[in-house]
Amino acid sequence: MIRVLIADDHELMRGGLRAMLDAHEDLEVVGEAADGGEAVDRAIELRPDVVIMDIRMPRVDGIEATRRLAAHGAGAPRVLVLTTFDLDEYVWAALRAGAGGFMLKDAPPRQLAEAVRTVAAGEALLAPAITRRLVERYVATPPPGAGARQKRFAELTGRELEVLGLVARGRSNAEVAGELFLSEATVKTHVTRILAKLGLRDRVQIVVLAYESGLVQPGMADG
Repeated sequence: MIRVLIADDHELMRGGLRAMLDAHEDLEVVGEAADGGEAVDRAIELRPDVVIMDIRMPRVDGIEATRRLAAHGAGAPRVLVLTTFDLDEYVWAALRAGAGGFMLKDAPPRQLAEAVRTVAAGEALLAPAITRRLVERYVATPPPGAGARQKRFAELTGRELEVLGLVARGRSNAEVAGELFLSEATVKTHVTRILAKLGLRDRVQIVVLAYESGLVQPGMADG
């Protein structure tokens, strides 16, 4: 059973999300929060597996709440960010803060449930097309210090760099396996080793680091 906490300042939105999730036997909504501060408190109290986090909330916004949750380390719940995307310039900041992925507020019920399962499993919810739009908008030019960040990749093997590049473009383990003619189990092992060597928490942090360092360029996201 995947335990879910819903954080959104609109009661109707929380109610709608709860209704959609409660329709699935493997998902359980254990609580709700009306702002980011309450979301952090409730997450500590209820220990959900996933927090569905709106970004724009009063007092403490979703980005700061995500940052506070991520600071708890390995025991922190995964965060699935709610966004309108086309109007929301804060998505990249949320991913940098530690969010496990994001979804659109108008997503159909089945997609919402799958998003929760994906994030709960530690997979990045970053479809290639949306990854491309995101990075082209927010990280089109690597920031100062990108070269220093690239040095972190020196510990990776050639194969691990190949896997990292594909993960950064939004590929799933199955897709990486197909492109590199590997088994999914082998790809999963490579991803685990990449995370350990780079000191990263999950696949989303791989995406952030790869683009911010310039290792992967925005125009390559769907290639």
